[in-house]
Amino acid sequence: MARNLTGRIATGGLIVLVGVLLLLATTDALPADSIWDWVPAIFVVLGLWALLSSGFRNLTGPVMVIAIAGTYLARNVGVIGDEAIGTWWPLFVVLFGVLLLIGRQRRGHGRTATDANDELNAIALFGGADRRLTTDRFVGGEVIVAFGGAEIDLRDAEIDQPPATIEAVVLFGGAEIRVPEEWSVDLDVLPLFGGASDERSRPADDGTARRSEKSDLVLTGVALFGGVEVSD
Repeated sequence: MARNLTGRIATGGLIVLVGVLLLLATTDALPADSIWDWVPAIFVVLGLWALLSSGFRNLTGPVMVIAIAGTYLARNVGVIGDEAIGTWWPLFVVLFGVLLLIGRQRRGHGRTATDANDELNAIALFGGADRRLTTDRFVGGEVIVAFGGAEIDLRDAEIDQPPATIEAVVLFGGAEIRVPEEWSVDLDVLPLFGGASDERSRPADDGTARRSEKSDLVLTGVALFGGVEVSD
């Protein structure tokens, strides 16, 4: 309930922000050309919303969105110049790596991958990546896609200490993650000009379906001009 309330507040705040910018432009309080200077603020709000709505479980994608959009917003309002961005942009790469390390440390807290097959590591850059895990001690992992695609098959995997967490970063591509139909999946991916969906069909409830108060799998990250799909 609290999470839904946070989402409604963030959505309402975003609509208010867009409305205020449009009002400033139509009343000539803000030149029409200047309204585009404030567009990065919308992405900053979206990143903050993703952080809050996920209870800070979704870290890498939202923080990167906030950092990049915030930097360009600062440039547009004259706080920093293009020269500074041209010099210091590698810090975005450093931040991305640090966030991935933090995510791995958080996933590993209280559990240990005893085998290489216990943890998912899939990278698809300008190509494809297929992974099939059969472990009974799955702990989560990372899926990174840029201008490519990834197919992950977890239907023969089991989670010893739920929830397992997968962090997906998809840029101009797609990632399909196949899981057992009985798994409870919490989808916390931030879609920006893309999508994130659970396409599994609902099984008929014959009274034997498992009830779980805790998610088996938490899927976080960001989909920019791409998509993340959960299927069975």
